[in-house]
Formats: sequence, structure tokens, C-alpha cells
Amino acid sequence: MSSPAFLQIHPADNVAVALRAADAGVVHASVTTREPIPAGHKLALHDIAAGESVVKYGHPLGVASVDIAAGSHVHSHNLRSALTDRLDDLRFADVARSGAGDVPAGGRVADTFDGYRREDGRAATRNEIWIVNTVGCVNVASEKIAAAAHVELAGTGIDGVYAFPHPFGCSQLGDDLRYTQKVLAGLARHPNTAAVLVLGLGCENNQMNSFLQFLGPQEQARIRWFNAQEVSDEIESGVEAVRELAGYARRFKREPIPASELILGMKCGGSDGFSGITANPLVGRIADRHCAAGGTTLLTEVPEMFGAERVLLERAVDETAFAGVVDLVNDFRAYFRKHNEPVDENPSPGNKAGGITTLAEKSLGCVQKGGSAPVAQVLPYGAPAAPGLGGLALVQGPGNDGVSGTAMTVAGAHLVLFTTGRGNPMGFPVPTLKIASNTDLAERKPAWIDFNAGAIADGTATFGQLSDELWQLVLDVASGRRLARNEFRGQREIAIWKDGVTL
Repeated sequence: MSSPAFLQIHPADNVAVALRAADAGVVHASVTTREPIPAGHKLALHDIAAGESVVKYGHPLGVASVDIAAGSHVHSHNLRSALTDRLDDLRFADVARSGAGDVPAGGRVADTFDGYRREDGRAATRNEIWIVNTVGCVNVASEKIAAAAHVELAGTGIDGVYAFPHPFGCSQLGDDLRYTQKVLAGLARHPNTAAVLVLGLGCENNQMNSFLQFLGPQEQARIRWFNAQEVSDEIESGVEAVRELAGYARRFKREPIPASELILGMKCGGSDGFSGITANPLVGRIADRHCAAGGTTLLTEVPEMFGAERVLLERAVDETAFAGVVDLVNDFRAYFRKHNEPVDENPSPGNKAGGITTLAEKSLGCVQKGGSAPVAQVLPYGAPAAPGLGGLALVQGPGNDGVSGTAMTVAGAHLVLFTTGRGNPMGFPVPTLKIASNTDLAERKPAWIDFNAGAIADGTATFGQLSDELWQLVLDVASGRRLARNEFRGQREIAIWKDGVTL
């Protein structure tokens, strides 16, 4: 028996998703397609009147802009967004579900990974030395220092030496400068960096002394710093500083650590119509498993929560978390209004080509990366998450892949699970596991993709099978037994949020 051509995700849905391209005349659940339906796109399961809600995932995606006949292709030509620019007044007592603070079943408390235990007690998945530059003027110098030291220290107990170039640190004021400092300080504090070299120029707005004060006290042996203007040769001085740091970093050895101490960031980018039915819910099962064992899982991409806020609000553990979600979403809507931009100027052209029509549709698929785990905390941009949260921490940040992935790294993510339907080679400073929503992508871009969730849509594997396999991959990568594709290809990038003037 051949696998079905369409999938109705929720009983309340009035559309189904094409699991493969379908010609006109294909019959599904007594409905006959009136026209070709591309893979990942939507089929009307019955007549939908103009102004009526189009429902997928059991929630409205928007409203029909014209009358839609059963069997029709539902997309931008006949479906429009119905998002407003502010959440209605909502109360915790009216929205939160009974038992919303309970962690889902299925955690494996006994799971461990082979990681590094830092002197402050935190766990790490890599024993690296990172070069954090206070200003973009020394990007090239930081990269040259990292490249030379990486080769010199290979095989000596150091997992690598890496620099993360960026264009900021000077000609910035106010929140922009503070955002830069928050990101750079978060990188410098990250447990995966056993030791850090802070490289400055000397005349930038982000002055070395003020940045070090912002960074806070550090173990003296794990940090070095200098300004390039104050030494004869910044490359030689930098490599020598890294040599000194390596002596400290080599003290750390891998040892068994409870997997519940991992902080996992959940990310999507280049989404398609399959993302919300394969890769994202698969990652959501990992979130449930991890949170049930007491772990911390991160979600960000706040504009891609628009239209799906209630899904998260229903799982708030208390009134503080509930109010935090409402403020997080409303503040981001205000951010759009401040710049005179519509709140629903999303999905991207690639998302639409893949079958996603409205931002609410994208959001309802996006938040599935959090599974059914409780929403326990809301974090401002640049703030660290606590391990052992036993739930989700929502991190303030935009949908942009680079900025949101960096925000989760700065919040302390040891690994990022990055789902994609269209494909994206980007990686972050930490291992970034790319999870394909469809088999075609996994087969076309094997150098990008770490794991194929498309087998679910193909009917060749179940969620249960793949969640076990993906969890084992997480433990293997955390233990250093395997490298993520971004590590193997040297794709480690950061992006910093900017919202102000440049001097």
C-alpha cells in the first residue's frame, strides 16, 4: 500500500499538507484535488468561505481572502494573515492549563555524557580557547591568532582555538553598545571556552577596562587581555597569550556528567511546509525528554511566536512566567511599531515557496520545537540561563538566524538543534546540529545536514525511533565522540542585534 499523499495534522484542521507533490484529480479523504498541490503546501478539506478561519495544527493560520472550494490549493492567493499588533489582555487564571507546570513524562535521569567540569561547577561539551575581540577593527588579527594557535595546539588536550569576528564595538551608543557587550561577555563566560583571550584595539567605544568590568570577575588563569595599539606585534603577542592559557585549559579532562546539566538551544531556519510536521515536533520530543530529566531547553525567535503565543502561555508554570511571555511578545510587537513595520512581514520568500503562507502558520510550527515542556523562565537578551531548569526558557531575540542562534549561545547553550527545510550552512560557536525536515534536502546537502527527520513524512521511521536516534546523537556530540557538521566544516559565526544609530 502506498503512503498517503496528504496529512491532516489535527482533527480540527480544515486543510491538509501535501506529503509529496500531487496532481489534479488525486483523492484524499473523499476530497479530490482541483489543481496541482506542491509538496509541503495545503489542500482545502472542505469549502471555506471568505473571512472564515483556515485551521492547521488545531489553530487558525489566518482567514480566507476569497471563497475557497474543497480540493483547492490554499496559499498566499487565497489566505491572508489576521494577526493584530498586540496581545489581548490575558490573565494567568484564564489561560494557563491545570498542571501546566508539570514536566512531561519520558525523561531518562540516568543518561550521562562525557564532558568537562569547570572550576565553578558548570558542565561543558568542548575544551576550547576563544578569542573575543572588543571591536571589529581587530577581526583579522583575532582570526590570525586563532588560526596560528589552533595549528600549534592541535592534539595537546585543547579542542580548538576560535575567533568570532563581528563589525561592532565602536561608533555605537546606548542599547547597541550594551547589546555588543552582552554578547561578547556571554561568549567570554561560556563554559565551552576553558580560557579566553580578550583582544581590543585601544580607541574604541567598547573600552577594554569598561568591558572587563562588565564581564565581571574571572578566574585569573583563564583570561588574558591586551589592546593591539599597545604592543609591537599583536599576532605574536596574541599567540603567546593563548600558549599561556593552554596550560590552564589542559587541566580539564572529560568525565561522566548527568545529561540533565546540558543546556540545549532549539532553532529553526529556512523552514518549509514539512518543518512543523517532522523536524520541529521531533526536536520537541527531545525538549520533552530533556526537560523531564530536569534539563534546560531554550527557545527564541520571538516574532515567530506571533500567532502561537497561547500555546506557550497555556504552559506557563506560574504568573511570573506568564507575565514574562506576555511582555516579551508585546515588547517585540512594539519594536515593530517603533520602526513602522507590520508585525506579520514574515514568512520569507523561501518559507512561502516551501508551503508556509502566514506568520501564524510559521509560528505554530516553530513553537513545536519546545514540545509540551513547561515554560519556566523568560530571559532578556544576553542573560544567562540556569542549568537544571526542568523546562523551557524563552530568550529575547529576533527571528534572524545569526542573531537568534548567537543569543542562545550567549544564554549558555552547549548545543543548538537547528531544524531546516530549505537548508542553511550557518553554524554557531557551539556544536550546531542541522536537522532536515525532508529527505530531499538531506540527500542533496549531506555536508550541511546532521540528521534526517524526513523519514517521518516518507513513512520509513516513527517519531519514537528517530527521537531515540537523535537523542543518542546529542549525547555523542556532547561527549566529543562525533563532531557536528558545522564544526567539521569550520562554520562558527556570531551576529549581534543592532537597533540604533551608527556614529
